This record gives sequence, structure tokens and C-alpha cells, in this order.
Amino acid sequence: MTGSRRAIAGLAFGLVLAALTAVGANVVARSNDPLIVEITIHYSHFDPSAVTVPLGRPVTFVITNTDPIDHEWIVGDAALHERHRTGTEPVHNARPTEITIPALSQHRTTVTFPAAGALQYICHLPGHEAYGMVGTVTITPGG
Repeated sequence: MTGSRRAIAGLAFGLVLAALTAVGANVVARSNDPLIVEITIHYSHFDPSAVTVPLGRPVTFVITNTDPIDHEWIVGDAALHERHRTGTEPVHNARPTEITIPALSQHRTTVTFPAAGALQYICHLPGHEAYGMVGTVTITPGG
């Protein structure tokens, strides 16, 4: 191989390597961007009532309350929900997994789930859970 052919081959290899590196960096950046999940509250129900999200990736929940009354969206395990039912959980809204959505409004919150499994989201305002304001978020590895 002559010197000019070697130089062209080296240049081509370098360009291909640079392109692959850029594609790889772009994929990594996109996997760290928040995943957007939209949930609508309508007639005192969550829609959808089940979502699946990847473990360790930020998830921005956009929750739209179309009802003329306030609602809550509280995500957690059975123990957390029991504390809310009995009134022993401290005031919330300082946590991204415990928010109030006023009537006819929208709220955004970003959560990164640290463990795989299933959690429930429930509205604990009086009578709402019994009426059916319950949903499930499933966190899966390998998102």
C-alpha cells in the first residue's frame, strides 16, 4: 500500500470512528434524558392506571387534573400508603413522589426510581382511593 493510500485509509478509519463515537454519545445522552409519562385524572380515575418505567432513568410525570376538585398523586410502597391512610405521614409536597394537583391544573414532577419492582400511586383524599384512584408503576431493569 502506498503512502497516500495508507493516509486515505487512516483518514477514513478516523472518520468512521468519530462518527461511531458521536452516535454512542448521543444514545447515552438520550438514555439519561427524562422519559416523559403523561397521566390524566378524569372522573376521579388515573389514566393510564398502569405505567412501566426504566430503573435508574429520570422520569418526568406530567399529571393533568381535568376534574373540578383537587387530587393527590402519591407513589410508594404499602407501608407509605398505610401511613397516609392513618394520617401519620408528615405533610407532603416537598417530595417529587407526593404531590397535590389542584382542580383543572397540571403538575410536573421528575422521579428516578432506585430499585426495580412495583409501586402504587394513590390519591389519599377522603374517599378517593375507595372510589378507584389507584394505579401501578412498574420499574424494570435495563431501561
